[in-house]
Amino acid sequence: MKILAIDSSGMAASVAVVEDEKLLCEFTINYKRTHSQTLLPMLDEAAKLIELDLNALDAIAVAAGPGSFTGLRIGSSTAKGLGLALDKPLISIPTLEGLAYNLFGVSSLVCPLMDARRNQVYTGVYSFEGESLKTHVAQCAVGIDEIIGKICEMGREVVFLGDGVSVYAPYIRQHCVVPYQYAPAHLNQQRAGACAALAIRYYQAGKTQSAAEHRPEYLRKPQAEREREKQLQKNGN
Repeated sequence: MKILAIDSSGMAASVAVVEDEKLLCEFTINYKRTHSQTLLPMLDEAAKLIELDLNALDAIAVAAGPGSFTGLRIGSSTAKGLGLALDKPLISIPTLEGLAYNLFGVSSLVCPLMDARRNQVYTGVYSFEGESLKTHVAQCAVGIDEIIGKICEMGREVVFLGDGVSVYAPYIRQHCVVPYQYAPAHLNQQRAGACAALAIRYYQAGKTQSAAEHRPEYLRKPQAEREREKQLQKNGN
């Protein structure tokens, strides 16, 4: 089984290829460039370096959201284009599950935090049971106070990761009453390698879709649309 994975849901852009349980390659860039500038060149370079025949792929996995609206559109359109051109199925990986999978095997709870602005985060709470990822709180867009409150109620040690950690570390320090840790830098951001590894489990469970069926999962409306609705409501009053 050979799967190409794409993750452009956050600040980092990442591509990876796995074959069965072997990670053949992974490219990740988190530096001053847009995903439209980095994603396709990384994919092309990866294919060259491992002599990848795209027709030999079994599926294409993509971090399907939530996350950056622009990043999700770039990742999804890239995956859909490849899926249509190659006639390959797509595997939609929930962004927070892929992020949590970076910490496969830890005994504590795992809580990814992606900064959604306005004191909100894209988040979820997970743990590992054997080789399975168990969901305690499904991915959602909530206030940082709400997710920290839920974690405190669970009463278990937790590891936080994601770009929201640096933003909300002061709040966590003041309000999280259970033992907690932060994931190290090499495991703190979205990685296509983790997305690809999780995609193997999805593929084995039959969780695939056609390229035409795939849609990003934004969880909430884009800011421009929210502002427009607010203005319409204001004008209506």
